[in-house]
Amino acid sequence: MTDYGHDLLFGTFVTPTAQSAQRVVELAQTADRAGLDLVTFQDHPYQSAFLDTQTLLAYVAAKTERIHVAGNVTSLPLRPPAVLARAAASLDVLSGGRFELGLGAGAFWDGIAAMGGRRLTAGQGVAALREAIPIIRDVWNTDASGRMSHEGEYYDVVGAKRGPAPAHDIPIWIGAYQPKMLALTGELGDGWLPTLEYLERGVATFPDSNARIDDAALAAGRSPRDIRRLVNVMRVGLSPVSRGLLDGPVDAWVEQLAGLAVEHGVSAFLIGGDDPVLTRRLGEEIAPAVREAVARERG
Repeated sequence: MTDYGHDLLFGTFVTPTAQSAQRVVELAQTADRAGLDLVTFQDHPYQSAFLDTQTLLAYVAAKTERIHVAGNVTSLPLRPPAVLARAAASLDVLSGGRFELGLGAGAFWDGIAAMGGRRLTAGQGVAALREAIPIIRDVWNTDASGRMSHEGEYYDVVGAKRGPAPAHDIPIWIGAYQPKMLALTGELGDGWLPTLEYLERGVATFPDSNARIDDAALAAGRSPRDIRRLVNVMRVGLSPVSRGLLDGPVDAWVEQLAGLAVEHGVSAFLIGGDDPVLTRRLGEEIAPAVREAVARERG
């Protein structure tokens, strides 16, 4: 059993298509009514078919009551860290503490460069993220005295004032796949947020990746329990016969999700597909049954 001690969270991973804007908002409202914990949206600012994610998050927060919202994951190269931190804190205050920050080092560099961002190598993207996370947290740290001072290779934030303070301690969940990003997650992150379909060996990737995160956390003087393990699963379906992971009847979903929680320490499941029926059943049937099954295993 791998248990990092976190309560289980369930949510959705929605494609924010502009042509179906009303449906996107209605999916979030459905998730809210169904009792889900999170509604998250892809963030690709260079994708002209998508709504702007930061704008959408604010609108959805205003149109829902209890569900938390997040970008999945926010594209750092097109969101300057100090500005992103203030936007995050502002939305957290306005929503009553319902914003979480998913953060990525960047991908699709042609699109990023076309929108005015810097074209970086993969290694440079990791280094820039390493600089950005302390800046974000420093903006939120209104108890510190004096103005901010961060001078780095990618970001200089010198003389800026801190604030506003968020309504709750906003976690930073990092989209990571390669060794350097996994190590950064263990060193600085509050959560690891991959997409299952992008993991090289699928579920079999979890033990090695968890170990890299755990080792980096310990080397940084942190506990591995400080880092929540989340996962997006995009290719899913409800059907009478089980045809694979999260493609089958409710009972199979419950068994498989409970297995990911118990065996690999996953404590947050974000389900794609943009299907309101699946969203309702996830919140009303599947999530309670998974929580019950995992509680039995944990004893």
